[in-house]
Amino acid sequence: MRQTFHRTALLATFALGLPTLAQAAVEYYKWTPVTLPVESGASCGNGTPARVFVNRTPLTTKTLVYFEGGGACWNQKSCQGKGKLSEVASNPNGVPENYFSQVNIAAFGMGTPLMTRTPLLGKIYTQSWNIVYVPYCTGDVHAGSSVQTYSDADPAHPTVYHHRGYKNAKALSAWMAANMPRPEQLLVSGSSAGGVGSTANYGILRLALKPLKSALAADSGPLFPSPQGGSSAQYPSLPLQNKVRSLWGVDRPDGVASELIAMYPDAGDVSDLSTLNSGLPKVFPKDRFGYMAFQEDGVFSAFSYVSFYPEIAALTGKARDQALNVLWRKDLANWKGQLDKAPSTVGYYFPTWRPFLKSHTLVTMDFTGTGIEESGIKSVVSFYENLIDESKPVMRMQEQDQVGDHRRVLSVNPLQWLVAMFEGLFL
Repeated sequence: MRQTFHRTALLATFALGLPTLAQAAVEYYKWTPVTLPVESGASCGNGTPARVFVNRTPLTTKTLVYFEGGGACWNQKSCQGKGKLSEVASNPNGVPENYFSQVNIAAFGMGTPLMTRTPLLGKIYTQSWNIVYVPYCTGDVHAGSSVQTYSDADPAHPTVYHHRGYKNAKALSAWMAANMPRPEQLLVSGSSAGGVGSTANYGILRLALKPLKSALAADSGPLFPSPQGGSSAQYPSLPLQNKVRSLWGVDRPDGVASELIAMYPDAGDVSDLSTLNSGLPKVFPKDRFGYMAFQEDGVFSAFSYVSFYPEIAALTGKARDQALNVLWRKDLANWKGQLDKAPSTVGYYFPTWRPFLKSHTLVTMDFTGTGIEESGIKSVVSFYENLIDESKPVMRMQEQDQVGDHRRVLSVNPLQWLVAMFEGLFL
């Protein structure tokens, strides 16, 4: 049976003229671990090897690169993974070769129809593409280039932590360019920290892989405007960005923004990483860019503000949620204003709410509860489909109805409600 399958795959390869003979020998429709070379500087936060996982098909060169979501860290305990999932670095013990068989953050990162071969929880075009899954183990939203020593919790036993997310992305880009065919279509995507990572690393992937067509779909990981000349009253995410810039090395000469901007000054301003949102389309004018977030995201807002606003940290329950959402909506308005002024190849999709994960991420588990019904859009799938359909302008949608989503509670997958009942234990 296996031999018959591989003969069929090989014949399809010749018929379509896709991969090379060497590439045709690989196993298809199976998750294969790839350890990134140590000499590239790639590693997980604890210094162990960084790995990605590849699931290939012989039937197309179209490729999805998906960055896993999770938490981040800038102190000792959170870098050791001590705390709730939304408050600490993901995969503090690294990424083993049997990662997919373990119970870990991949349960959320992989729990998206984008990554499956079957449409049981929603049908979308990436299910027939080559898929590259990028686990998250560096505590830096896939954007770091530094090594830090944290000793604030236990000075006698300091923690050396490798924020190497950008180094990992560079190593991945080089590996894909050497080992996979040039993509007819490339889609770089990710959720939460992976949404940030997909934006931050889009340029290095795009330059290395040279796809015929390319798009970005960043889910619930916004790079909010935070100019150095502004204030936290104007730009609530400014304290967070100021905290992590030097710790993660994002603005070092070999940092994620610095290298791209050194090559392409129009890419943005190193002092405000959000400028990549409008700068990337100037560098890649034929590509299409899409950004997504819920207006009532309670997870990324907590990550962005709780550690930097003591008056919010002192609150609990609904009072805290409401205070977080005030700042979130201010940042979201700044972001929308920036995207509205960006080239016409930039789009956004901002529905109001769904119960799952405190309205954080639109493509985790399934697509239910992600529609903008007032515009006749049933789910975020329409946004993804529009993103690669060059015959149509990119969508720019923000839901105005602030109560309808809360009333349509029966329209979501019941599993969302089951998770919502217990998510306070781990978020």
